[in-house]
Amino acid sequence: MAVLIETPQVMACAGWESYRLLDSGAGRKYEAFGPHAFIRPEPQAMWQPRRAQWPAAGEFIPGSDEDGGGRWQFAEPLPDEGWPLGWDTVRFTAKPTPFRHLQFFPDMAPVWDWMRTQLGGMSEAETLNLFGYTGLGTLALSQHGRITHVDASKKSVAQARANAALSGMEDRPIRWLTDDAAKFTAREVRRGKRYDGIILDPPKFGRGPEGEVWRLEEHLPGLVADCARLLDQDSRFLFLTVYAVRMSSLAIAGLLAEALRDLPGQIEHGDLAVREEGAGGRLLPTAIFARWSNPG
Repeated sequence: MAVLIETPQVMACAGWESYRLLDSGAGRKYEAFGPHAFIRPEPQAMWQPRRAQWPAAGEFIPGSDEDGGGRWQFAEPLPDEGWPLGWDTVRFTAKPTPFRHLQFFPDMAPVWDWMRTQLGGMSEAETLNLFGYTGLGTLALSQHGRITHVDASKKSVAQARANAALSGMEDRPIRWLTDDAAKFTAREVRRGKRYDGIILDPPKFGRGPEGEVWRLEEHLPGLVADCARLLDQDSRFLFLTVYAVRMSSLAIAGLLAEALRDLPGQIEHGDLAVREEGAGGRLLPTAIFARWSNPG
């Protein structure tokens, strides 16, 4: 039976050459994405900034609602096609999107490292990336074997494939699918499939390629239950991240504990965070997570 570790943990991104958290405060964050700096809203930055000035290429101005609306204001021209960045051996394109992101989530860097550690020296693992977005997690895992990448957005899957080509990884055994994550996972259960590892990064609200509606609080329990059916005694991990919800990491850890009660290993939970650069850099929380690991 998987053991639930009740004490929460922090998985902190310290930044790297292509990404740095320069400062934060007053409900905003100031970040460098390679050669360009940006200002984005961040409600959890409740303290005051340390820098007097934030010179930036662009700032995302949020809308008046809580559903993520808003627009970019740019102070300097940017390449229409974006610009290349890297993490380890993965290469990808950064570009401001209407959803305030820049086509990747830097706070996931420690998660990519953690998943690789769980797979150890495996070179023929079978892994699954649900809500895979632009594919950085997929490419990070692809060195360990075959991976299935699922996202409902054709545009995101196309960008993921472009990132694979940019990384020189287009020949790796990656199955790229534009599909509804919940429906795909249910079909995999009926097919009797199993995986060595699963990562899922569901949105608070979304729509599938055929208009399927996703509401996190309503649909996450069923999806996690199906993911559990795709794992067995020899599987290595399941990693779940949740953004922009009023929910405790202990809640989603309890959900994993229920779904994985028949498997060995342990379940941990806590916050994803990004650390400001420099001495005494503050930790800015970005999301909650729950993870199951099984050393085998």
